[in-house]
Amino acid sequence: MGDFEQDTRLEGADGRYRAELSADWEIWGPNGGYVAAIALRAVGLEAEIPRPAAFACHFLSVARFGPVDVEVEPIRRGRRSESLRVSIHQDERPILEALVRTAAEGPGLEHRWGEAPAAPDPETLKSADELRDPEWPRYRFWDNLESRVLRPERFREASPQPRDPVWSEWYRFRPRATFDDPFLDAGRALLLLDTLSWPAACQPHPDAAFQAPNLDVSVWFHDRAPESEWLFAEHECRVAAGGLMGTTGRVWSRDRRLLASGGAQLLCVPAPPR
Repeated sequence: MGDFEQDTRLEGADGRYRAELSADWEIWGPNGGYVAAIALRAVGLEAEIPRPAAFACHFLSVARFGPVDVEVEPIRRGRRSESLRVSIHQDERPILEALVRTAAEGPGLEHRWGEAPAAPDPETLKSADELRDPEWPRYRFWDNLESRVLRPERFREASPQPRDPVWSEWYRFRPRATFDDPFLDAGRALLLLDTLSWPAACQPHPDAAFQAPNLDVSVWFHDRAPESEWLFAEHECRVAAGGLMGTTGRVWSRDRRLLASGGAQLLCVPAPPR
């Protein structure tokens, strides 16, 4: 399995960095959320305010596993907030373009409205590793996450059944689950909000002749819980039309605090033969 901290490390200085994309994060090539997390961590090396507030990126090309060049450019620096641009290239081919906003802690209006999703504690649920037939093929990416399943019936079906376009599960990174670096910690939510878009969107279409990579992903970071090993992710895809699938999602801490919310637009492309 991969290691989120090791596999997102960067080398360099003064806004120019290099990272190595690890094959342990494979889904249709390097997982987009993993690549986005590298971009977010690169901003952490240049930001003067160590608190990510928002991330938005376009995925421009599918990278290969291997080295990539990462460039961070400050656009605006202020006392309370700053804006930075991140570009990732591989052999001069554009892979990702992102804008990241940071914001300092400060006084302001405060409230928390609405309850967290009703879900059993992760310790009371079976893991996907326990439920999954070991003969089922899967991408290496999923070895990096331990998931606790709210819908175990999907593992018992002889053939997948259409369901509502919703995906909700507990997740814990492995072998390390928590990180002190605020940009790496936020990267956990970023990766989940990117990755789980397709599992939610494809639920009504178990025999689809398409797959749908993300065109983009946008995330707003609301709170931090670096001590929370378990993260609860919920996703939905309310509209799929004209070759596009729009998703929204939220990530909650173990004690049911909303940590991040966001969404993505997916583009349908023909699926390879099974």
